[in-house]
Amino acid sequence: MARKPKKGDALSELLSAASHKVLSQLIVELATEFPDVRRGCFDFLKSQVSVSEALIQRSEGEAVLALWSELAPDLEELDDYGGGDYATTDHVADLLDQVRERLDSQKVDADSRQEILDVTLPFIESGNAGLDDMLYDIAYATCYDDDDLRSLAQNFEAMKGEWKTVHARRIYRRLGDRDKYLQLRSQQMELGADYHDMATFYWDSGEQEKALRVAEKGLHKAKGRMDELRAFVTARAEETGDREKYMALQFDQATDGLTFEKYVAFKKLCSAEEWCLYEPQILLQLKNAGAGNRLKIRMHRKEYDEALAILSKGRYPISSWGGEYEIQVAQKLEKRYPEKILKYYLSGLGNLDRNAERKEYARNAKIMVKVRHMLVEVLGDGARWEKFASKIKKDNLRRPAFQQEFAKVVPGWRELNG
Repeated sequence: MARKPKKGDALSELLSAASHKVLSQLIVELATEFPDVRRGCFDFLKSQVSVSEALIQRSEGEAVLALWSELAPDLEELDDYGGGDYATTDHVADLLDQVRERLDSQKVDADSRQEILDVTLPFIESGNAGLDDMLYDIAYATCYDDDDLRSLAQNFEAMKGEWKTVHARRIYRRLGDRDKYLQLRSQQMELGADYHDMATFYWDSGEQEKALRVAEKGLHKAKGRMDELRAFVTARAEETGDREKYMALQFDQATDGLTFEKYVAFKKLCSAEEWCLYEPQILLQLKNAGAGNRLKIRMHRKEYDEALAILSKGRYPISSWGGEYEIQVAQKLEKRYPEKILKYYLSGLGNLDRNAERKEYARNAKIMVKVRHMLVEVLGDGARWEKFASKIKKDNLRRPAFQQEFAKVVPGWRELNG
């Protein structure tokens, strides 16, 4: 911690005795040696003296360059080794963020911005430091006008990397440079998102027929990431009143990665007649959905046999992460399928005849409460419960932590023969 000057402090007296020339020389030497001191000098003096706007921009530029000098050695190390420890990464990220904030102020002179861009681009091209997003943000922050952006796009384009080309293309589109945008866009037309990008470009340019042709082509040729493209064509179908096409696209949208939420939303869109048409088709797509979503859909449809089949293929959740819905379903199905749900609960106990941590004993004890509930309260077979539980108690008599945790929550555990 820095020591505050006190009355009679030797340094204060020496500074008071020094001439303006000597003080200036001292500050310049310190600022040259230590980038953080140089930056601090700029910030302090700008707040204390009145100078021209040009000098303010130059001084702000020098402050940004001083920040870069602070972070450069560590950034080079991160780039050389493909990342680094958290402390170094966080330190560099913090300084990069400060550089971006100062550039965003729009008060940095052009020469300094160009210098910052020149030292940033090699790290973007390398992409090895693990800070790509922040470096891209700085590159964009150096651009104060369209000419700056166009130059940046040309730099990205010259790097030849796919992601760099994406950035160049976005800039050309933003600038309204039709030829450059279409040149780069046509080089990558594989995903639905690619066709959506081109279709919306034409649409925004007033070329609606061309936009629709591109979108329709994408619906048939694109592979993956179709959501935005389908939504675009769906909106056009709704505008023209083409209900059949609108619903067909909504069906494709719903069944592409089918979830319970998509199922419900699609059903709400359908008239009774439309649901009769699409219901069998959407059920055929259920096999492609995840088990959790299939379970939710079957329960929503009150198809309990199918829901039980899905539940029975899994195991009672063994961790605190997830599984809450499955447990809720099991509780709802207890009286309808008591033996199956009992088996499901038992699957969570695993091998009880082994040493474990107390927290695992506590977790198993809570499951044992469910087993007792099924045997005693649902099946009405207290004798079966006592036989089952007594054996487990006996097998674990030499595990006091086990007995303590089970006695806490399992009714009648202490009274069981063991």
